[in-house]
Amino acid sequence: MRVFLDLMWFFKAEKKAYIIGILTLLFVAFLQLVPPRVIGMVVDEIERGSLTGDRLLMWVVVLILAGIGMYVLRYFWRIMIFGSSVKLAKILRNRLYQHFTKMSPNFYQKRRTGDLMAHATNDLQAIQQTAGVGVLTFVDSLATGGFVVIAMATTISWKLTLICLLPMPLMAILTGWYGGMLHKRFHKAQEAFSRLNDKSQESISGIKVIKTFGQEKEDIEDFDNLSKDVVKKNISVAKVDSLFDPTISIIVGISYFLSIVFGSRYVMAGEMTIGELVSFTTYLGLLIWPMLAFGHLFNIVERGRASLDRVNTLLNEKVEIQDREGAINTVPRGNLVYEIKKFAYPGEQENQLEHVQFTLPKGATLGIVGKTGAGKTSLLKLLIREFEGYEGDIRIGGKSIKDYQLDKLRESMGYVPQDHFLFSATVAENIAFADPNISREQIYEASRIAQIHDDILDFTDGYETVVGERGVSLSGGQKQRISIARAILLNPEILILDDSLSAVDAKTEEEILQALKENREGKTTLITAHRLSAIEHADLILVLDDGNIVERGTHEQLMSQDGWYKDMYLRQQLEELVELGG
Repeated sequence: MRVFLDLMWFFKAEKKAYIIGILTLLFVAFLQLVPPRVIGMVVDEIERGSLTGDRLLMWVVVLILAGIGMYVLRYFWRIMIFGSSVKLAKILRNRLYQHFTKMSPNFYQKRRTGDLMAHATNDLQAIQQTAGVGVLTFVDSLATGGFVVIAMATTISWKLTLICLLPMPLMAILTGWYGGMLHKRFHKAQEAFSRLNDKSQESISGIKVIKTFGQEKEDIEDFDNLSKDVVKKNISVAKVDSLFDPTISIIVGISYFLSIVFGSRYVMAGEMTIGELVSFTTYLGLLIWPMLAFGHLFNIVERGRASLDRVNTLLNEKVEIQDREGAINTVPRGNLVYEIKKFAYPGEQENQLEHVQFTLPKGATLGIVGKTGAGKTSLLKLLIREFEGYEGDIRIGGKSIKDYQLDKLRESMGYVPQDHFLFSATVAENIAFADPNISREQIYEASRIAQIHDDILDFTDGYETVVGERGVSLSGGQKQRISIARAILLNPEILILDDSLSAVDAKTEEEILQALKENREGKTTLITAHRLSAIEHADLILVLDDGNIVERGTHEQLMSQDGWYKDMYLRQQLEELVELGG
């Protein structure tokens, strides 16, 4: 029952609803005592020949009133207890989502998307059941069971009550053992469901790749194996769960046997009436539900505890990137200064960046080039504080980026990453993602700068065209340019284009760069690229190799050196000439 203690913070917050719900449950449990007692009294009056029509009508009215009372009260406790449990699921779901938005990329590298989704759905459902059905079952089983036992002992025979309760300790021992087994097996079942969920998400997202390589059969087999594992793990849970009802039924059967044997002897000895024995066995019938409910309670509680442990493990993951105390609450502006001695990704020994030092004046354009894996994207990720743990500092306007509030730092930046993500929404909504209330004319202007406006007008519904999930209905170049328009719309102090022109042709690239130059006067721009024509206009160009700056300067300065930049530029120019000639 530790899970109830773990959820005490919520029960205290919703104490009014739970108190009202529990009180109504207690009234229901009390009213349930009326019918068995009335039946016993009627039986005794029949035996004595004293039952009249008026007396029978009176007892019928009492039974009807008790029934109506239970009906109304059951309606209210359901609203109070089940309604509160839905609130708990909402609170935990919001906490999880907010926690996810604060986590760094390192968190998502360690966690699978499907697993995170399973925590936010399946696990929360199990916790909600604990706070709803679990509380109901706990209170109802104790209240009904307690009231029934008290009524049997005080109004009929305490000796017969004690005899019938003798098998109960055995039930407590067995159900406790089953509960421990259930907790372990349900935890494994939830993990199996997470793996299946992750597989489903991954396969649906990569369905085009799967079909292209003709791997449908293999993917279906993988899914089938994971699905079988989920079934296997849940059957394992069901095997333990199925032990509760037979065990309780046997215990109840023994209690019934004891009540008939010893109750008959008490009637024959004159210590009880036949009506009292009928009432006693009817009361004993009422004990069946609390006993079964108690076994069901272990099932609910252990499932809830396993799921709560999984959710708390996620929520207890430390947020790596946090604001310092007294962080600056203004958008950073000014010169950009990098002084990175070394940086390695979490858990890796090899440095990704070493001795990266440069100054970029406000309003200038920086070009970053180098071979794949040279550290270009890593350099940008440090600027937007996706990662920390490096030796050195990065400053904007003379102040460390760590001194600014994280939201203010990122407010100053428009970032277009290599892996463009578009939402399942209209084109206009995707472009205006950062500011849904922005005017349509501003959306058009950003689209014109990104050279995507004319393409959008050719879509079926223009700017109201709904793109598929992750933009699957668009070409790579269209997705890139919509992402660029989304960043431009913010008019950021620093625009970051991380190899964001790779899918457009040279002419479109030139038009985009020229439009950016005209519209971003006085604003800083950082561009990484493999095609050197994208950065030859830059005020400063850095050539990275294994995380080190091996060349730096303007296009003209680098072309005057016999280095990697000149060699690669001439090679790309030659390739372009060959393509034109072809």
